[in-house]
Amino acid sequence: MGLMLVTVYAVAGTLQTLVWNPLAAVPGATMAEIHAGLDRANESLGAPVVIVWAVVGVLLAAIVVVGAVQRPDLPVKNVLVIDLLLLVLAAPSHWYAAFPAGMGIADAFATHGGDHAPWGLALYASSAMALAALFVVAMISRFGRADTAP
Repeated sequence: MGLMLVTVYAVAGTLQTLVWNPLAAVPGATMAEIHAGLDRANESLGAPVVIVWAVVGVLLAAIVVVGAVQRPDLPVKNVLVIDLLLLVLAAPSHWYAAFPAGMGIADAFATHGGDHAPWGLALYASSAMALAALFVVAMISRFGRADTAP
């Protein structure tokens, strides 16, 4: 499940940075027109950085799956915590990977470099939910399950 969630996050983050956000930042323009404007301003969306970000995230999630398969005695909680951490860390790493694209759009089209499309907020909200879930897992681990008597 963690691999699937991280993959969805990576695909959505890549599309947000390289397609959805540029289209929202320059309403009415096609991607070809946006790329032409970026080229005229000697800017880019930094696609290689975004692609590397997505691939690294998916590879890390795949390593978790391989580790869980190779070590069947590994507690499910540990796998859950690692997957949640990957989703939490996806937000700051996505911001870092998307920064060049935002600045390129801002410089080429005289707008701000932040998110113009709503999907960036959805990604960050997903990471916040993963952080909340991580906190719940930590509390359950620390204090035990609520349905058990002391």
